[in-house]
Amino acid sequence: MSASPERSAGIVREALQPRRPGAVGIIEKAKNPKHALLRLLPYLAPFRLVLALVLASVVAYTLCGLVGPYLMGVVIDRFIGPGQTDGLMITAIWMLIVYLFYNGFQLVAAWLMSSVSQQALQQMRRDLFTHMQQLSLNFFDHRSTGELMSRLTNDIDAINQAVSENVTTLLAGVLSLVGILVAMFVLDVWLALTSVLVVPMIFGFTRFIAGYTRKGYRDLQQRLGSLNAVAEEAIGGQKVVKAFGRNDSVLAAFNEQNEQVFRAGVYANNYSMLLMPLTGVLGNFFVITLAGLGGWLALRGLVSIGIIATFITYGQNFIQPLRLLANMYNSIQAALAGAERIFEILDTPVEIDEGSSPAMADVKREAIRGDVCFEHVGFAYEPGHPVIWDMSLAVAAGKTIALVGPTGAGKTTIMNLLSRFYEIDSGRITLDGLDLKTLPKAGLRRCIGLVPQDTFLFAESVMENIRFGRLDASDEECRQAAKLADADHFIRQLPHGYQTDLSERAGNLSQGQRQLLAIARAILANPAILILDEATSSVDTRTEERIQKALLRFMERQTSFVIAHRLSTIRDADLVLVIDDGRIVERGTHRQLLQQRGVYYQLYISQFKGHAI
Repeated sequence: MSASPERSAGIVREALQPRRPGAVGIIEKAKNPKHALLRLLPYLAPFRLVLALVLASVVAYTLCGLVGPYLMGVVIDRFIGPGQTDGLMITAIWMLIVYLFYNGFQLVAAWLMSSVSQQALQQMRRDLFTHMQQLSLNFFDHRSTGELMSRLTNDIDAINQAVSENVTTLLAGVLSLVGILVAMFVLDVWLALTSVLVVPMIFGFTRFIAGYTRKGYRDLQQRLGSLNAVAEEAIGGQKVVKAFGRNDSVLAAFNEQNEQVFRAGVYANNYSMLLMPLTGVLGNFFVITLAGLGGWLALRGLVSIGIIATFITYGQNFIQPLRLLANMYNSIQAALAGAERIFEILDTPVEIDEGSSPAMADVKREAIRGDVCFEHVGFAYEPGHPVIWDMSLAVAAGKTIALVGPTGAGKTTIMNLLSRFYEIDSGRITLDGLDLKTLPKAGLRRCIGLVPQDTFLFAESVMENIRFGRLDASDEECRQAAKLADADHFIRQLPHGYQTDLSERAGNLSQGQRQLLAIARAILANPAILILDEATSSVDTRTEERIQKALLRFMERQTSFVIAHRLSTIRDADLVLVIDDGRIVERGTHRQLLQQRGVYYQLYISQFKGHAI
């Protein structure tokens, strides 16, 4: 949800801020990769049995991978060298069986690990989205939609690739290294010692390069989030972009972020791609060394040709896990960077709800009278910059209160505080004498119906968008609410009537039609307190008059707050509050305020100059 109207003019998205040309950007080092890894483990804990089967499969195919080269050496020494054929076919069949088992166990391990990773990440995705739903609006005021979407998609995908594709590879690689080393020392100590020398060199290069790849991939993920934010805004605001001819400006902003993604990607990939060539060179050097030393030992009768062949095969198999483990740093670092970003959201404190009145948890509409009282309320979005100053007012149940004043005066903020979208800094707000802070937010908001100025509709049918006000409502109740909101006539003209699917952000409806659906949604909820925030600002005068008449009948049962710039809509309000700079500067009925000839009078005259008062 966007920031309040009072603040929107001062909010500039970080994603659109210019960056220094040629810079890769601030490359952050992972704060605590080990901690991020430990935080991931609980998501795998429910699958201990399956993971045990994965481990058993990995051990099995690793052992098969060790037996295969050994049998090849036996074939060379016992059959090919001496020219013996007895037993050769049986040994070859055994080799075939071993490698079939090798591939079979490898397939089982990969399939099981893929299933586990998808289930674990499904839970992580659910936890992340659930946690986002519990965060305060203040959190979303400072985060772009694209950035949050990136964490739900890109970061989760990075973890998925690391878990599903690399866990079995990591286990198999470690086991292969250990198994090959043991087999090498059993066959020949000197050749084994030669093989061991390559390990610290490979890991030394890997450790050196990994520091740069970790930084690069973390920065890449951040840049992708900023790019998504720019793209999401540009696509969602295409009508505004085209109306003001700002295609070039939007394209420039996108290209700037795209350039940052390019630079971060080149930086990360350049370092990560060094791993494979370097380990490849070391691997070739390793095989050449084994062949040279093995040949020298064979000429002196210290080892057999079969052992040399086995060692060379082991050497190739030994280098391959090292190369894979080194290359896995790419996805592992990307996954750890993504995990940190995800856990950063999960560690964000949820919306404060100090509700201590259990009766409100299952409160019924009929149990709420609707008496509202503000007592010396103060509030600031940012510390040191108050928006509401020492505000006090009392509203009796069933009354209609109008809030008028210049843009940015604090009218919508007052309603946000009543709904506890934000927490007040001082004073208190009561409903039927109960401090709002003692009421559970879910129970409180069931008593409030909101028609915001910026109407938001979901990409569902018209019927389901109306039913969002009360999910257990019948189709007929939804239709009656639409009729009361004067929306039924245009809904029936849609291609499929109430079952017409709306496009994203209801782009296939006019702004006025969207407002009518929002009013129908609020009417269906039948709240004890109704908040209309410029609810009819986008409809024509005749439609507005019909809606006003319908709402007046509906509002007889509710405490209603009406925010309006068109003063013609609030003549019948029981009380008019004139808000300016976060303070109530005038209060009274429409006629009383006109007689005072103050701020309200000046606003009215400016709108109806030449008309009778």
